[in-house]
Amino acid sequence: MRPYRDEAVVLRSMRFGEADRILHLQTRHHGRVSAIAKGARRTRSRQGARVEPLSHVELRLRPGSGEMQTVNGADLLTSFDEIRADARRLGIALAGAEAVLRLFPEQAGNERLFDGLVRFLGVVAAEEPREDLALGFILKLVALAGWAPHLDACASCGSAGPLTGYSVTAGGAVCASCGGSSLSEAALHALRDLVGRPLGEAGAPPAAALAQVRRIVADSVAEHSGGSLKTLDQARATSTASK
Repeated sequence: MRPYRDEAVVLRSMRFGEADRILHLQTRHHGRVSAIAKGARRTRSRQGARVEPLSHVELRLRPGSGEMQTVNGADLLTSFDEIRADARRLGIALAGAEAVLRLFPEQAGNERLFDGLVRFLGVVAAEEPREDLALGFILKLVALAGWAPHLDACASCGSAGPLTGYSVTAGGAVCASCGGSSLSEAALHALRDLVGRPLGEAGAPPAAALAQVRRIVADSVAEHSGGSLKTLDQARATSTASK
């Protein structure tokens, strides 16, 4: 494969050797890409400043013999410095980035995912930092991956309800006869808002409802990716500390 250009968001950056960085990227046209940015940790490296975690960049990439590619150049499109400068925003953004890493490992382009990720970072940078921004984005990711939650009728038996529980294995809200973990009316309303409304436009759920939504989001990602979201607790902690 020849060298190519693509837009990317830096999902994760790790030190490698004395001066390099390994980048986990979500690209617009090539999906998940791992690449090495040589010399990125050197003080005078212009490239290093352009591939900070969560940056939106245009990269020149050279494929290697294995999965690891090499960054030959980087142009910064949006730095999102506001996110990295604020612990609350950073916790929220990292939870969304980790969800992308877990739910979309494919090396195939997904423009809806890429545009949604850039929009998410833009909302986190501009709006009041609230945990429900991360939860709403992750719910949209779950839906985009093909597991949209059923919230208007029992996901197990199809009855109209009332819907009083939530079952990740059934794929949504369930009636009392079908069990599931406890789901309040406020939490059900919050789920419908977070899934159905544009990112950042849903109202902030009450604390008890937010806790139920958080549990559902964490369980949904674990069910479909086989791993837990370690950064979700950080998003909750930093949002709580800001109040």
